[in-house]
Amino acid sequence: MTETEDVMYAEPVRVLVVDDEPAICRALTIALTRAGFEVVAAQSGDAALSVLSSQHVDVMVIDLRIPDTRGDVVFELAAATQPHLRHQTLFMTGDISERAYKLILSCKCPSIRKPFELKELIGAVETLVPHRGRARDARGQSA
Repeated sequence: MTETEDVMYAEPVRVLVVDDEPAICRALTIALTRAGFEVVAAQSGDAALSVLSSQHVDVMVIDLRIPDTRGDVVFELAAATQPHLRHQTLFMTGDISERAYKLILSCKCPSIRKPFELKELIGAVETLVPHRGRARDARGQSA
């Protein structure tokens, strides 16, 4: 088992993945689950907002270009519903428009450009995890 696959958190960390491309949602769900996260995937802005209105998520990973509702709009609504997401969101994008660039600068959330390595995305998500500590660290074992 690799180090990434062996990560477990003391409490489940729920990550909401928002991307309109089914293959990306699947790949991110598998990779993040193997990294020890609990993952909820949404393939539209409306689906993401539905998840956010019904359950708590610790971190959101969102594509800024989703067809039904722009990613920046979903981000603002998510932050209004769950304020911690204003600082615990990772933006994914294939290109950065001026609007997206301003959003990323203003909220100081990290962004990742497509295409990316799954390892890079997992590392970025781990930096956003609330201070809960990994179960392995709590037991005093080294990573």
